[in-house]
Amino acid sequence: MNGPGSIDPNFTVLMQDLSAEANPAQPNRGAVEFAEGISATLSALHALGQRLDALEETVIRKFDPAVLTRIEKDISEMRESESVNHRLFDSLHRELIIYRDNLIRESLQKPFIRDLLALFDDLNGLISEADENARSSEARPQEKRIRDNLANLLHHLLEILHRLEVSEMEPQEKADRMLHRVVDVEPATNETEDGLIVRQVKRGFTWHGRILRPAEVVIKKLA
Repeated sequence: MNGPGSIDPNFTVLMQDLSAEANPAQPNRGAVEFAEGISATLSALHALGQRLDALEETVIRKFDPAVLTRIEKDISEMRESESVNHRLFDSLHRELIIYRDNLIRESLQKPFIRDLLALFDDLNGLISEADENARSSEARPQEKRIRDNLANLLHHLLEILHRLEVSEMEPQEKADRMLHRVVDVEPATNETEDGLIVRQVKRGFTWHGRILRPAEVVIKKLA
């Protein structure tokens, strides 16, 4: 089968016959030269066609389906590698943000929050004393106002703590080593009472889901 650009050999023979049929006695030099030029051109075109066929076979051989499959696989792996690099970068970025936030919290916020908790304890003590005075039969109106004002101050302080993501721990019936610090014990009369919280001396707080300060409690304990 002739490839692209190939020349029919019969056409070349025909041109050679036309050249031979020229009158030998009085040769038409122009016709001969024309026929020879056509023949040479056709030969060159034929050679070019063969080169094109060889080039086409080379291209097909080099870019067969197996080669294309490997190229596609390499491109896919490059894309996957790029995706992995992006994920690693995003993960590193998140870790740096967490590290920065933790550093700010631990070095700046935490000492400040501990001071606020100390103020919270002092206000609680003052409120307890003011409430006891206000409940007395001899209490004066200003003593009730003092109690109410202190309670309002405590409420505002709790709002500040909430904005700093500090939360009060919910009261529990039984002591938990992870949540409570036992500061005193009272005798229990049976096993059911053992470990029960009698009262809370200081309230516990969490900060970003972690125990910032355990609650201080008095519990019942079997002898």
